[in-house]
Amino acid sequence: MNNAHIVGWGKALPPGRLTNDDIAEFLDTSDAWIRARTGIHERRIAETGETTLSLSVEASKKALDVAAIPAAEIDLIIVCTVTPEYPFPSTACLLQEAIGAKRAGAFDLEAGCAGFIYGVSVASAMIRAGSARTVLVVGAETLSRIVDWKDRGTCVLLGDGAGACILQAGRKDGGILGTSLHSDGSGGEFIHMKGGGSRHPTSAETVAADMHKLRMDGKQVYRFASRVLGEAVNNALGKAGLTIADADLIIPHQANLRIIETAAKAIGVPLSRMFVNIARHGNTSSASIPMALCDAIEAGRVAVGNTLVMVGFGAGLSWGGCALKWTAQIPPKRSHEHREPGNDFSAPVTPYSDILPVQAV
Repeated sequence: MNNAHIVGWGKALPPGRLTNDDIAEFLDTSDAWIRARTGIHERRIAETGETTLSLSVEASKKALDVAAIPAAEIDLIIVCTVTPEYPFPSTACLLQEAIGAKRAGAFDLEAGCAGFIYGVSVASAMIRAGSARTVLVVGAETLSRIVDWKDRGTCVLLGDGAGACILQAGRKDGGILGTSLHSDGSGGEFIHMKGGGSRHPTSAETVAADMHKLRMDGKQVYRFASRVLGEAVNNALGKAGLTIADADLIIPHQANLRIIETAAKAIGVPLSRMFVNIARHGNTSSASIPMALCDAIEAGRVAVGNTLVMVGFGAGLSWGGCALKWTAQIPPKRSHEHREPGNDFSAPVTPYSDILPVQAV
């Protein structure tokens, strides 16, 4: 039976940075307040013309380059997002056309911040069943388009970006070892955006009531996430016949540093075994985990033979984990890679006043 191996990876970030100090210029907050409660220093914000699709295309092309395969080999594309290009057609179908994956099936998957874990689980199952050989899984978000910039409890958390992984069938041991998916619809009220659906179709009234903005009960989400993050890690490892002692690196959804710290204590591992990049990117929902994986690889935290656990949690409520044995050789760094906006803090910065909605400044 074929195993599903990650053979390519890539991320894309808008160049526009929004720091905590920038937010403090139009909202009653401060860099110290935000850092102490979230661990976030800055986040990326998509400019006019940058969209969930454009970020997906950039991340996917990088993943194809790493995998050294043409887009024509892709059998299936899954785009995990809560901010699609349009309600329909799917962002995945638009991506299929944009990268030239002419024979790929394509669909969007919406599972909140756990979306990428759900996508990898589906892709792995399809590969193991023989229904697909090569699957592109993308997590991409432009959350700045649905943020209420007057809501201090949410707007300081969220950012834009995309991450992509290519999973491919292989007979060798390793790859995706076990996944564990969960949901609890009774907590659906804790994170939601109610405008624009069949219950509250878009109208002057829904727009006036700000129903097309993300809303979150921060305290309830914190309690939920602090509880399930550790559970999801152990459940995914259990599906693979492993324990926490076998995990070389845990890559959690980057929602809040305090949540990650709480989960590390709960499962008895030092924070050093949790990969954390939230300070630079904030919470990018479905894009968070694949972007963190790319950063972990670049930082030299991933090597052949390592056991990794990726874990996500978010709206739905949904959560899940994925345990895998890393098998892909890491290509040597090329000089230009250090100069892309995602990795080089000396890259040009777009002023926040040029990228935020007019009403926010």
